Amino acid sequence: MLKRSLVFLYGIASYAVFFVTYLYAIGFVGNVYVPRSIDGPADGDFVGSFLTDLALLALFAIQHSVMARPAFKRWWTRFVPEPAERSTYVLFSSLALIVLFVFWRPLGGVVWSIVDPFSVAVLYGLCAFGFLLVLVSTFLINHFDLFGLRQVWLHLVGKPYTHVGFRKPGPYKLVRHPLYVGWLFAFWATPVMTLTHFVFALATTAYILIAIQLEEHDLMQSLGQAYREYRKEVPALLPFTRKRVARAGADAAYEG
Repeated sequence: MLKRSLVFLYGIASYAVFFVTYLYAIGFVGNVYVPRSIDGPADGDFVGSFLTDLALLALFAIQHSVMARPAFKRWWTRFVPEPAERSTYVLFSSLALIVLFVFWRPLGGVVWSIVDPFSVAVLYGLCAFGFLLVLVSTFLINHFDLFGLRQVWLHLVGKPYTHVGFRKPGPYKLVRHPLYVGWLFAFWATPVMTLTHFVFALATTAYILIAIQLEEHDLMQSLGQAYREYRKEVPALLPFTRKRVARAGADAAYEG
């Protein structure tokens, strides 16, 4: 029972680190309420700062993708208790972000700057919408399972873990990855796009597009035909595009 309790407390602590990190990420990207944010005066020489930022982004991307792969999980659970595997992944992801926050180096420069009050309000609203969509999307597919709390709780009470299963709640009927859509809104919707922010948004968008391919490969392996049919019916990121594409193809076939 002591071991189960320790695993449960570890899961709670890992989740607490994630939640604080997520709140800090909102301030970091939005340049509000945090001591170090994404923007600021240029820090050191441009090339050194640029390479440092790319290395920090690469560190997070590699950690986030490699530790999520089934092969890594099978190897990793030889050393980490299986009920704590997801919590460990969450903890390492949070630590990678914390390293990014601490060592991030602004580049200076401005790509665009919008001063119209209405437009500024809209862009800040879209940024807030993005962060909210990320959070809501996790709850729709089981927030507590996604962040490891369900696993450590079931282990604590002596119940076997069961997979949540494949569901398509709310925005998942419109796009396959509403969580990523939320991140894109959060990263790109800003009235002042500095060069630093632009590099961050561009790199994270590239990562998202790669991550989608990796995740969907794993999902097709685990869910089989159900997910393949879902991919045919629902677009990845842009809602309503799949039906238009299908309709255009049907019209072309008819005209032919």
